[in-house]
Amino acid sequence: MLEALLALPFVLALVIWRLPADQRRLSAWLAASAPVAGLVILALYTPAVMSVQIVRSYTEWVPALGLAFSLRLDGLAWMFAGLVLAIGALIVLYGAYYLSARDNMPRFFALLLFFMGSMLGIVVAGNLLLLAVFWELTSISSFLLIGFWSHRADARDGARMALVLTGAGGLALLGGVILIGRIVGSYELDVVLDAGAQIQASPLYPAVLGLVLLAVFTKSAQFPFHFWLPQAMAAPTPVSAYLHSATMVKAGVFLLARLHPALSGNDLFLYVVSGVGAVTLLVGSWHAIFQHDTKGLLAYSTISHLGLITLLLGLSTPLAVVAALFHIINHATFKASLFMAAGIIDHETGTRDMRRLGGLRRLLPMTSALAIVASLAMAGIPLLNGFLSKEMFFAEALAIKGHDALRTLVALAALLFAIFGMAYSLRFVHDTFFGEGPRDVKREVHEAPLFMRVPVGLLVLACLAVGVLPGPLLGPTLAAASRGVIGPELPEYSLAVWHGINTPLMMSLAGVAGGLLLYLALRRRFDLHAIEKKPRGRQLFRLNIDSLFKVAKRVTHAVANASLQRSLLLLVLVAISAGAAPFFVDGADLSWPEPGSGIAHPLGRLGWVLWLIMAGCTLLTLRQYRQRITAVIVMGGVGLAVSMTFVALSAPDLALTQLLVELVTLSLLLLGMHYLPKDSPVERSGWRRARDGVVAITAGAGVGALAYAMMTRPTIGIADELLSRSLPEAWGANVVNVILVDFRGFDTFGEITVFAIAALVVHAMLRRARMAPEYVIAGPPTKLPVPADLAQVLFPLTLTVSIFLFLRGHNAPGGGFIAGLTLAVPLLIQYVVQGAHSVESRFGFNYIRLVGVGLLVATLTGAAAMLAGMPFLGSGHYDLELPLLGTIPLASAAAFDLGVYLVVFGGTMLILSMMGTIKPSRRERSRGGVVEPGQRSVLTGEPA
Repeated sequence: MLEALLALPFVLALVIWRLPADQRRLSAWLAASAPVAGLVILALYTPAVMSVQIVRSYTEWVPALGLAFSLRLDGLAWMFAGLVLAIGALIVLYGAYYLSARDNMPRFFALLLFFMGSMLGIVVAGNLLLLAVFWELTSISSFLLIGFWSHRADARDGARMALVLTGAGGLALLGGVILIGRIVGSYELDVVLDAGAQIQASPLYPAVLGLVLLAVFTKSAQFPFHFWLPQAMAAPTPVSAYLHSATMVKAGVFLLARLHPALSGNDLFLYVVSGVGAVTLLVGSWHAIFQHDTKGLLAYSTISHLGLITLLLGLSTPLAVVAALFHIINHATFKASLFMAAGIIDHETGTRDMRRLGGLRRLLPMTSALAIVASLAMAGIPLLNGFLSKEMFFAEALAIKGHDALRTLVALAALLFAIFGMAYSLRFVHDTFFGEGPRDVKREVHEAPLFMRVPVGLLVLACLAVGVLPGPLLGPTLAAASRGVIGPELPEYSLAVWHGINTPLMMSLAGVAGGLLLYLALRRRFDLHAIEKKPRGRQLFRLNIDSLFKVAKRVTHAVANASLQRSLLLLVLVAISAGAAPFFVDGADLSWPEPGSGIAHPLGRLGWVLWLIMAGCTLLTLRQYRQRITAVIVMGGVGLAVSMTFVALSAPDLALTQLLVELVTLSLLLLGMHYLPKDSPVERSGWRRARDGVVAITAGAGVGALAYAMMTRPTIGIADELLSRSLPEAWGANVVNVILVDFRGFDTFGEITVFAIAALVVHAMLRRARMAPEYVIAGPPTKLPVPADLAQVLFPLTLTVSIFLFLRGHNAPGGGFIAGLTLAVPLLIQYVVQGAHSVESRFGFNYIRLVGVGLLVATLTGAAAMLAGMPFLGSGHYDLELPLLGTIPLASAAAFDLGVYLVVFGGTMLILSMMGTIKPSRRERSRGGVVEPGQRSVLTGEPA
C-alpha cells in the first residue's frame, strides 16, 4: 500500500500529460483524485501510526551500493504526508479556477502531481539514498512549475535561480548521505537514526553536518540562501501556495527533523542551526515590511517562519521540537490560505502591487474577511492557531539552560520576530483591504468564483478551530509526529488556549503592541510605498552567474574553436596526463618480466613483423596526408595489422571487432569526403608537425608499454576466475561474449544506451542539415571501385553470415556486436556506391525504430530476470528438446544480445546514413559546388 501511495501521483501525472490541452475538466478531476485517494490510503495507516507503530516496505534495488526501495511511515512522515495531500487537494481545486483559458491545464496538473509525488517520496523514504533521489526530483519539478509561464523573463530567472541553489544543496546532501553510510555502514533510516552516538563520535561528523545543513538551508531558504524564494513568486499562485505551505521549502525542515535524532544534541549543532535560524527569522520579517508585492511580502514572511522552525529544531530540547512541529502545521494552514487569497486579488484586479490596491473590503468582502483572519493568525493574535505555537516559541526561548548569552539573544530575536510579524501583517491588511483604492485597476473588481474561495475558507476555518480547540483537534496528530522525532516518551506540554498570565503571554502582548507602534511610526515618518528592500544575495548570485558564463565562454573559445586538430590534441594530452598521473602520485611502476622468469614475448617474431607493417603504414600515411583517399586506405593497413595481432594472441572476437570497425570507419571517412576537397590544401608548419609527432609517439609508446606490461605478467587473477565460471554459471564457452552479456551486462546495457543516444543526436542534428556557403562543397561524390550489382549480391550473403555469427556468439567467436557491424558493412558500401536514397528506397529500414526495439528488448530481458528473483540482467538457461534436432541449449543472455545486435546495427546505420544525406545549400548548388579560397572544411575547420 505504501508503494501505491507513492506511485499514484506519478502514474496520474503521466496520464494527464498525455491529455490534449482542451481536456481541462478531465485533467482537473484526475489531478484531484490523486491526493484524495492518497488521503484514503493514509487513513488506513492511521490506527497503526497512532499506536506508535512504524509501517515499512523493503525491496532490494542495488544491494551492492546499499540502495534499496525502502519506504517507512512513522508519525512524522504521516503528518507531513497528510499536509502534502490535503493541501494538495485544495490547491488542485483552486488551480482549476485560477488558470486562464490560455494556460495548458493538463500540463500544469501533470507537473503539480509530479511535484507532489516527489515530496511524498522524501517524506516516506526509508533509505537515505532514495531520499536524495526524491530530493533532487523536487528541485527539478519545482523548476518546471516556477517557470511554467516560460514566456515571462522573471519566471525563467526565478526557476533557474531555484534550480541552481536547491540543486547544489542536493549535491551536498548526496555527499552527506554517503559519509553517513560510510560511518554507519548502512543507508537505511532505521539504522542511521539509532546510530546518533556513533555518527557524532566520528571525525567526519562536522563534514556530515555541514553537508546536510547546506541542503537544508538551501531548500528551506535560510540565510544566506534565502533570496531565491521571493524570486520564485513569478510562478502561478497555486504553485506559490503549495510550495510555501506544504512542499519544497518544508522539505528542508522535514529533513532537519528527520535526521534530528542522529545529528543533534551537541554544541556545534545548537549554535550553527539556531544561529542561522535566528538570523533568517529577523532578516525575513524585516524585509517583509517593505515589500509592495503581496506575494513578495508573504514570501519574506515564509522565510521568517522557516527561520523560527529552524531555530526551534536547533535548540534540540524535546519541547522545542514539539513547538517546531506544531508551527509547521499552523504555518501550512494560514500561509496556504494567504497565498490563495493573494491569488484571488491578482485574478480579480490584475495586480499584486499594494501601491495600486486598497479598499478591497468593499469590493471583495468575503475574500477580505478570510484574508484578514489568516493574516491575524500569521501575526499570532489570540484564538488563532499562530498564537499558540508562537507562545510555545517564547516559552522555549526563555527556557534555554546553560547558555545565558544564547538565551538572551534568542529571547530578543523572538520578541523582534513578534514585532516585525505584526508590522508586516498590518501592512498587508491595511494596504490591501483598507484605505482608498483600488488605483489604476483596469478591471471590474468582483468576488472570485465560489469554488475558488472554498479552499481559502476551509483553511481559515482550520486556523480558527485549532486556535479555539487545539487539544482535541490537533493533539493526537502532534503527539504522533513528535514521537517520530523524539521517541515514544514525550515531554509534558499543554495545548490549552489559556495558560494564565505569564512571561510568554506578556511577550505576545508586547509583540502585538510593538508591531502596531512600529507600523504606525513607519507610516508616519516614511513613505513605505517609496521604500523597497532587495536582498544583496540576488545581485551577488547574478554577478557570479554572469562571471561563470564569461569564463565558460572564454574556455570554450580557447578549446572548441572549430579546429578538429586542436580538439584531438587536447584530448590526447589529457589522456597522456591521466595515464601518467598514477606513476607520479603512488610511485607505481611497470612490471617487466625479469630475465629467466619463463615469461616469453607474447608474439615472438610475428609480433615484430606486424609492428613493422604498422610502422610502415603510419609513415606512409604521414607522407601521403595531402592525398586523402590514399591516406585513408594506407591507414587501414594499421587496423588490419592490429586485427592480425589479435589473431596471433588467440583473440578472434577482438580481431573480428577490430576488422569490422575498420571497415565502418573507412565507409565513414569516404562519406565524409563528399564534403571535403580531394587534396588537403593546408601545409602545416614544421614546429606543428614536430609537436604533433612528439605527442603521438608519447601516447602510442605509453599505451604500448602498458599493454606489453599487462600481457607479460602472470595470468593468475580475475581472468582465471572468469574462465572457470563462464561455462558452469553462464552456460557459455565464449568467455568474451559471456563477460559482455552476463558478468558485466549492466555495463554493456549502459554502453548501448549511450550509443543509441549518440545516434539519435546525430540524426537530430543532420536530418535538416544543409551545407552553408562558407563550407567546402566538393564536386561529385567519391565512388568506390565496387560494381553496384556486386554490392547488392553481398547483402543476402552478409545477412546469412551475420545471423550465423549472432547465433554462435555465446559459445564461439561472434555475438550481437560483431553481428550488427557485419550486417552494416555491405549496406554502408552501397551507401557510398549508389547513394543513400537509392539504398533506403530498396530496403526501407527504419533505423530509429530498430534502435528503440533493441533497447526495449534489452530492458525487458533485465526486467524479466528481476521478476524471476534474480539481479537485473541475471542469466537463465533452458535445454530445449526438439524432434530430430535433439537438445538445443538456450541462455537468456541471447535475448539481451539480440538487443545489442539491433542497437548496434540500427545506430551505426542511422549515423552513417545521415552523413550520406547532407545536401548543399541552395546558394551553393546554384554555384555548382565550386570551392573558393577562404572557405572552411566541414570536418576540420581548416581554410580551403
